[in-house]
Amino acid sequence: MDNKLKEILLKVEKPARYVGGEFNMPDMNKPCSTRLCLCFPEIYEIGMSNIGVRILYHLLNDMQDIVCERCFAPFVDMGEQLKANNIPLFSVDSGKPLSEFDIVGMSIGYELLYTNVLYMLDLAGIPFRAKDRQNGNYPLLIAGGPCVVNPEPFAEIFDAIMIGEGEKNLKEFTLLYDECKKQGISKSAFLEKAACLDGVYIPSKTYPVVIDGKITGFTGCVKKAVVQDLDKEYFPTKILVPNIEITHDRAVLELYRGCNNGCRFCQACFYYRPIRSRRLQTLLEQGKQLVDSTGYSELSLSSLSTSDYESLHELICGLKADVCNGNVRLAMPSLRLDSYKSEYMGSGRLGSLTFAPEAGSQRLRNVINKNITEENIKNTIKSALEYGYTGFKLYFMIGLPTETIEDLQGIVDIVFLIKDMAKVYGKSKRPVQITVSTSVFIPKPLTPFQWERQIDEQEMLAKQRFLIDNLHIKNVRYNWHSADSSIIEAVFSRGDRRLLDVIEQAYVLGCKFDGWSERFDFDKWKQAFDNAGINMSDYTREWEEDEILPWDFVEHGVTKKYLLSERHKAYDGVATKACGKNSCTGCGANKLGRCYS
Repeated sequence: MDNKLKEILLKVEKPARYVGGEFNMPDMNKPCSTRLCLCFPEIYEIGMSNIGVRILYHLLNDMQDIVCERCFAPFVDMGEQLKANNIPLFSVDSGKPLSEFDIVGMSIGYELLYTNVLYMLDLAGIPFRAKDRQNGNYPLLIAGGPCVVNPEPFAEIFDAIMIGEGEKNLKEFTLLYDECKKQGISKSAFLEKAACLDGVYIPSKTYPVVIDGKITGFTGCVKKAVVQDLDKEYFPTKILVPNIEITHDRAVLELYRGCNNGCRFCQACFYYRPIRSRRLQTLLEQGKQLVDSTGYSELSLSSLSTSDYESLHELICGLKADVCNGNVRLAMPSLRLDSYKSEYMGSGRLGSLTFAPEAGSQRLRNVINKNITEENIKNTIKSALEYGYTGFKLYFMIGLPTETIEDLQGIVDIVFLIKDMAKVYGKSKRPVQITVSTSVFIPKPLTPFQWERQIDEQEMLAKQRFLIDNLHIKNVRYNWHSADSSIIEAVFSRGDRRLLDVIEQAYVLGCKFDGWSERFDFDKWKQAFDNAGINMSDYTREWEEDEILPWDFVEHGVTKKYLLSERHKAYDGVATKACGKNSCTGCGANKLGRCYS
């Protein structure tokens, strides 16, 4: 580290974000022929909490001839110092400039991170668009992460995009690159070969055909990459231990991937299918190894719906007996309302119980396929109160398809239900504290609601005002998500390639860290859309069912026909039962891999 950088680190907040050297760090000096930098376009504390980044970082570093380093978005203070001192953005692990790596990969998990991708490339001195890097000695730029469900708004930034599970496509892509590099094969020839791999999307080769402003087809298609046997797949049990406290500062066990519940608003439910689990014994062994190798005092369980893991009771008992031993706390995530058991409650911090009814009325819960009943809600509240909980955190969405004022009133009614039941079943003399949080419904790709309109800003504000007025109750707190940022998220969620002009304009206007409410500037975003000549309403409107959608070139497994049938059932108020080993709903995901393997 040179003296100038040392001086800079003394001037910025949390310099430990940028220096590396964490416990359990892999050998960055091992002989290698390919060096990759895995980037996360958020600050260190958030990026280091991401389980996907953890898995891929250690997976790549365990491969022969490959070294993988990390880079996170420097916070504004550090970014300004790098610019002022003409220091290019560098990796945390070795301090190597991003522009000197063979491959730079971005893990993109949230639509409001798109300007941060440009921010990091700008600090690294790397041109934003792939076409502008053809004649220079630049790294190969690739992307992955949840936002690749619809990669089109940022597609033209990257040489390749990994769609699906990185243990398969990123591993195969990196091995192929290393082989081609050793043979002296050109970048363009390598990309031709890489396009044949599952889940590898080359935007310069597969792109939409547009006539009169409408997508009429695509020049090719991409099949999502899927790990066939999760139990046998790589999972790191000797992970980095950060130097500073991070957002989720604990060891994490991944139980399974996919979700069988089929909530019609939930993109993750459909994107991560087929459903695949790790065996009980595998998880017990991994849990012990994680705790032993890191010294963490907390172990948490990760999946989309932890209560649906078929051996959850045995897993909890086994971890408590053989792994935690009273010294390590087992942290339980929020569970489904129809699956709470007292022994699960005792696994978390007593005080606040978190659950997500999502909608206030049974009618609307049927519409969105949230398969919980009024009885489930009452039983959960009763059990929690009898166990001694004194706080409840409730999560809902507003602006859902077919929502009425009665559905919003249902949210208020649940609050009063908890307060009334506390008088009968509460074990504490203290009054219960209730926090209600609402987010705005966003029509996400690869869901039955991908065709729906998003309510406009005035509707959002009116619904929030109704809840503000009606939840002005003693010991009740109401939090709500910004209407402005919800609109931007919806636009980019269903966007196409035209939106890269908007992202660039927004970055030029100063937008970055847009996921932080104190930094989000809707006026700048509106100016960016005006400058690019694009209307937000083109993307927030209701779409026709026969329209070709920007992401239709990806074979995600779950079929468009199935999603349409679920949309129609939603408007009929008909719920679909959760799928299971012996009750397939026919979504199509098993074409890519065996469910419940």
